[in-house]
Amino acid sequence: MFYREAGQYKTTYSADQAVFPILQDRIGIFVILLLAFVVVPMTVSGFVLSSVLIPIMVFALAAIGLNLLTGYTGLLSLGTGGFMGVGAYACYKLTTFFPDVNIIVLILASGLFSAAIGALFGLPSLRIKGFYLAVATLAAQFFLSWCFVRVPWLYNYNVSSAIEVPTRTAFGVHVTGPNATPVTRYLVVLSIVVLLTWIASNLVRGRIGRMWMAVRDMDIAAELIGIKLYQTKLIAFAISSYFCGVAGAMMIFLWFGSAEADSFSITQSFLVLFMVIIGGLGSLLGSFFGAIFILGLPIMLRTLPELFGLTIRAATVEHLQFMITGALIIVFLVIEPHGLARLWQIGKQKLRVWPFPY
Repeated sequence: MFYREAGQYKTTYSADQAVFPILQDRIGIFVILLLAFVVVPMTVSGFVLSSVLIPIMVFALAAIGLNLLTGYTGLLSLGTGGFMGVGAYACYKLTTFFPDVNIIVLILASGLFSAAIGALFGLPSLRIKGFYLAVATLAAQFFLSWCFVRVPWLYNYNVSSAIEVPTRTAFGVHVTGPNATPVTRYLVVLSIVVLLTWIASNLVRGRIGRMWMAVRDMDIAAELIGIKLYQTKLIAFAISSYFCGVAGAMMIFLWFGSAEADSFSITQSFLVLFMVIIGGLGSLLGSFFGAIFILGLPIMLRTLPELFGLTIRAATVEHLQFMITGALIIVFLVIEPHGLARLWQIGKQKLRVWPFPY
C-alpha cells in the first residue's frame, strides 16, 4: 500500500535510469545510511563493531570486486585472496615509504597495485575461459601466496614474517594501531565501502557495465558489435582486483591489526566466492547479503541453541556451517542462480502490487 510508484513520472532518461528511481527507495537508503553512520556507533558495543560489522563490510567489498568480474563479466576467478593480499602488503609498504601521508589515502592507493597485478594475471583471459581461466587464477593465488612468504622485502624483513600495522592518524584521530577506537575504525570502513559501492553502481549501470554484461552473455556477439574483448576483460580484472585490494588493506589495517601470509590463502578466495554465489551473481546488493549470511551463520548457530538452554561446541558449529553453506550453494545454483538478491527483488515486486494478485 505504501510502496507505490504511481504519480512518480520520469521526464528524462537519466531519471529513469537512476540507481533509486522510486522515492521510497531513496528514503529507505537515506534511513539506512543514517542508522549506519549515526545510530549504530552510538548504540552498538565496540566488540560487535570489531567482530561483526567491520568484517561484514570488508568481505562485502571483496565480494563486490569478485562480482564485477564473475557476476557481471562472466569470468571466474579463484585468486581473490591473493589480490586482497597484494592490497594489504602494498598498503604496508606505502606506510613505510610515506609515513606522513593520510592512512585513508594509502588504503585507497593500495588497490592500484592490486589492480595492476590483477590485469597482469588477466592477460590469458582472451585465449582461455571457464574452467581453464579458473585454473589460471588459481595459479595466481598460489604464486602470490608464495611471494607473501618467500619475499622478506614485502614484510620489511620482520622476524615474525608478519605485517605489523603501525599507528597512523587521519585528521588528528587515530585510525590504526592500539589507540584507534572501534567506532573510528568502523566509520572509516563504512565510508570507504559506501564510496566504492556507489562507484561500482555507476560503473555497472554505465557503458563499461553494459560492455561487461555483453561479454558475459555472448562474447562472440559482443565482439561483432564492436566491443573490444581484450580491453573489456582486462578492465574487469583491474577494477575487480582494485576492490579486492582495498578490502585486503582494510582487513589488516582496520580489522586485524596484524596478519601473516595465511590470512590470504585459497580458503579466503573460496569464502568470497561462496558469498557471491549465495548472495547473487550480478548483484551488488547480493554481495552484502552473501557477506552477512556467511559471517552471520556461525553467530546464529551459536545463539539459537542458547535461547533453548542448549550448548554447541565450536567444532560442531564449524561443521554445521560447512554443511549448511554447501547445501545452500547447491540449492541456489540449481533453483535460484541469482541468490538472495533475487529473492529480495521478488519480495519488493510483490510488495509493489499488494494486495492485488501478482
